[in-house]
Amino acid sequence: MPGIEMRDLTKIELLAVPTYTPAEAARILSVGYSTLMYWIAGRKHHRALIRLACTNPPELSFINLLECHALKALTVRYGLRMRQVRRGLETLKQMFQTDHPLLDDRFETDGVDLFYRETAESAPVNLSKGGQLALKEIVDLYLERVVRDADGLVKYYPFVYKDRRGEPKIISMTPMIAAGRSVIDGTGISTAVIASRFAAREDPKALAKEYGRSEQEIWEAIRWEGEYRRAAA
Repeated sequence: MPGIEMRDLTKIELLAVPTYTPAEAARILSVGYSTLMYWIAGRKHHRALIRLACTNPPELSFINLLECHALKALTVRYGLRMRQVRRGLETLKQMFQTDHPLLDDRFETDGVDLFYRETAESAPVNLSKGGQLALKEIVDLYLERVVRDADGLVKYYPFVYKDRRGEPKIISMTPMIAAGRSVIDGTGISTAVIASRFAAREDPKALAKEYGRSEQEIWEAIRWEGEYRRAAA
């Protein structure tokens, strides 16, 4: 944001700061670049599904990154067709006036349609069918990787090895730490720095001792950067 010091921004404002290029976001999310561009820029007669923080040049905010993470869940993990996703989002915006519907913790899917649960006790509304009520069991793996706390801190735990339950939450990203770049969770230790030192033949055991972290955390940082760089190749 030109003319604004990052330290002067609130936590909520930091979530919306343009931070990631489309290429960076595609690598972080492990999705094809063309797929990501379809989500954020649209294609011919189809509007973009996500409103970018900056369009010239195109850059994603942390919120945009998480929205793409949720889109990956819906289209890749759950295999929803894009027309179902698009119809559900349009219905959600009209019914509930939600700025970022993909990040609403009441937004759900059963792998067939999209749902919105107004309260914990209420029945979910089927958004893909124009708002009809439907009772379904909801299982959502991807949004477990997005964690919010009472102070407004939002963390994203990218999948390092595979998109599956039980994947460790060791590597995290948040705009409040390291300008949204990946770190060892609970610290400001850059995974890129750890990986570069490992590439320089420094011993992971020695790095763990120097940083006061476990060897598992050091190896996870190396593993993440290795996968990230391999995707960028």
